[in-house]
Amino acid sequence: MHVPMLSDLLIILLLSVGVILLFNRVKLPSIIGYLVTGMVAGPYALGLVHAPAKVNQLAELGVMLLMFIIGLEFSLHSLSRIKRAVFLGGALQVGLTIAAVYVLARGMGSPPATAVFWGFLIALSSTAIVLKLLQEQSQVESVHGQVILAILIFQDLIVVPMMLLVPLLSGQIIGSPWLTVSIMLAKMLGVLVLVVLGAKYLMPRLLLLVARTRSRELFLLTIIGTCVGVAWLTAEAGLSMALGAFLAGLIISESEYSYEAVSNVMPFREVFASFFFVSIGMLFDVQVLLEYPVRILLLTLGVMALKVLLTPAAAAFLRVPVRAVLLAGLALCQVGEFSFILSLAGLEAGLISHSSYQLFLAISILTMCLTPVVMLVAEPVVSHMMRVPLPQALQEHLHPEPPNAEPATSLGESVLDNHLVVIGYGLNGRNLVRAAKHAHIPYVIVDTDADTVHRQLKRGEPILYGDATHAHVLEHVRIERARVVVVAISDPAGSLRVVAAVRRLNPEACIIVRSLYLHERKELYQLGATEVIAEEMETSIEILARVLARYLVPLHEIDALVRQLRGGNIVRPSSLTGAEWSGMHVGLAGLELATVPVPDEAVLVGKTLSESEMRQHYGINLLAIRRNGHMLDQMRPDTIIHGHDTLYVFGKPDQVERLAHELHADETFA
Repeated sequence: MHVPMLSDLLIILLLSVGVILLFNRVKLPSIIGYLVTGMVAGPYALGLVHAPAKVNQLAELGVMLLMFIIGLEFSLHSLSRIKRAVFLGGALQVGLTIAAVYVLARGMGSPPATAVFWGFLIALSSTAIVLKLLQEQSQVESVHGQVILAILIFQDLIVVPMMLLVPLLSGQIIGSPWLTVSIMLAKMLGVLVLVVLGAKYLMPRLLLLVARTRSRELFLLTIIGTCVGVAWLTAEAGLSMALGAFLAGLIISESEYSYEAVSNVMPFREVFASFFFVSIGMLFDVQVLLEYPVRILLLTLGVMALKVLLTPAAAAFLRVPVRAVLLAGLALCQVGEFSFILSLAGLEAGLISHSSYQLFLAISILTMCLTPVVMLVAEPVVSHMMRVPLPQALQEHLHPEPPNAEPATSLGESVLDNHLVVIGYGLNGRNLVRAAKHAHIPYVIVDTDADTVHRQLKRGEPILYGDATHAHVLEHVRIERARVVVVAISDPAGSLRVVAAVRRLNPEACIIVRSLYLHERKELYQLGATEVIAEEMETSIEILARVLARYLVPLHEIDALVRQLRGGNIVRPSSLTGAEWSGMHVGLAGLELATVPVPDEAVLVGKTLSESEMRQHYGINLLAIRRNGHMLDQMRPDTIIHGHDTLYVFGKPDQVERLAHELHADETFA
């Protein structure tokens, strides 16, 4: 690599760091920062970059990886629940925008092909900016968030046929257009056949072999190699590399390895995508903005107003609440990043002139810069608009119930919430899953053993292949909604990274970690583990208890000694056996809500609640009884306590412990 190229990369990286830091301070998306970086460093401003062609080559890699990621995340199964919103809402939004822009462009004197192409450019919105803002506002799973997501998905997919139509619109096709289109479709069909065969037969076997090696480097090389290989194949067939990258992602997306693939490729995508946006910024002539500020501002506001009007018109056919329709229109008012790719293709094909291209860049960048402000004021603006009475017919059409209030998860149709996440499916993980099934606790498993994941998926287990140290993998198991996370892997360093990643995404979850040695506990607790169970300590305690039992030491003395050992060595309650069951509690100002099992021979069995006099004897309140998997929450004086009941009691810890000990003492001496 030549020194000028290195100096250009250094300038771009250093300038990007400064600009992105500034933009983060003022709460603007980083994409806009990259565009500004390109403008400042480009030939039309300071001219700091001396080899823009080399930067553009890196930008092409960024585009390819962007399309590859879209293909990876395009799961037919996960999108099945919102397919109506994707294909109906998305098609209407894109179609209406193209039609409206075509009419306006023709009225301004543009040729038909150019007018259609302008419609292509204006129809697309920024997936990166909008989703980032929705995530920051925790609105992705709202009704309007799902409508926005559906339309953005369609826009990302429609980019591919739009790019294929550019040569046809530009008149570059020699001979019969229909023959050329037929040949192009035949090539696409041939590539798709190869993709389907590869996705069904080749890639699953290849990825299984690679995943079995447990080599992250080999896995990454295989994923990137697949992307580049299919992109090269489509380029050789006369199609675009972006289409090939998208199809490569699609090959892997339906396999159990897609989440791990996204996690590995994501850092590269971010780096190369940044060069793409910087390269776009370098192509923008700031002088155009200074020469025609009023014209550019009016056109920018016109584009945003047009999309604000047309997007709700499309979303209205989805029969979602009026509020969601209006919020979707405001959120999708900008021009998207894939419009930049299309604009470059149109410029090369002669569909738009250089001056029109500069005008388009100015409008697009301004719409992106204004999007955070628009989304910030969207809620109060829509609330004000909702006060305007609508005609009765329109109110009936805009149905108040959303078709899909909850998004589908990638691990099944049910929505994961308040669930258990088991990281590692060894002996501990399998036993825990078996117990979760018995107790009807929703759970999901994460493991890096390809064979295990392959087998368990066939058995219907909700298991995901991936490295739990990656945030992307954790997000797919809804870690932010999990109640308990159990880290049951044998890698001490990996456990540390997993705990840190989980705690960063879910500050409230209970994280229980299995460790091998006592000295590993301190750092795990520092990183956010709620409870660490060291096998070294548990083995020694189990041996101690069994030895003392052989010498006929009373069980309550063994329990006391175990509690003393644990109190001095491990900051956690004693094992969940017998009386210690009551240690599972929620503390409330010196009181606890605890569960106490009732053995068959306990003195309370066969007594009514009034006869048990639990309040008088133990000073605790009985809230509910769980019996045969069902909850008895109506506590009456004549309710009889049965063996194997589980009592839900509320009281002071020592009182709960005394009740539990006496019940199990009855069992011991019976």
